[in-house]
Amino acid sequence: MLIRTATPADIPSMMQIRLAVRENVLSNPDLVTEADCLEFINRRGKGWVCETEEGIAGFAIADLQDDNIWALFIAPEYEGRSIGRKLHDTMLGWYFEQGKEQVWLGTAPGTRAADFYRKAGWRESGLHGNNEIKFEMTRERWLGNRS
Repeated sequence: MLIRTATPADIPSMMQIRLAVRENVLSNPDLVTEADCLEFINRRGKGWVCETEEGIAGFAIADLQDDNIWALFIAPEYEGRSIGRKLHDTMLGWYFEQGKEQVWLGTAPGTRAADFYRKAGWRESGLHGNNEIKFEMTRERWLGNRS
């Protein structure tokens, strides 16, 4: 298992995973396009993939422009193998190395994802979008979690 920087060639696999997830399912798949992914990994921030012998098992994307975690998704058949945590930690380490002080994300309430973020030290700060929970992480809390 290898965590590496995402490239444009990874986008089809990333899109396939995004459409296969069991939670936080896109209500309209046309809302997230390959062009969007390219914009986020090449211009707005950076992306990572977890590569296995079988292919891409998950991906994460941080958005420096809006100080947001744009994506963290694992293929259903790879859930429960710590891939999400490895991608999460790689992404946040990089994000805060860029001099950023705070980042946020949104996820549906009552999901494993919401539980994951709470356990990882994220704090709820209200609602976002279509009744998603808004979570925030600060550089200080992140560094405190690492020690």
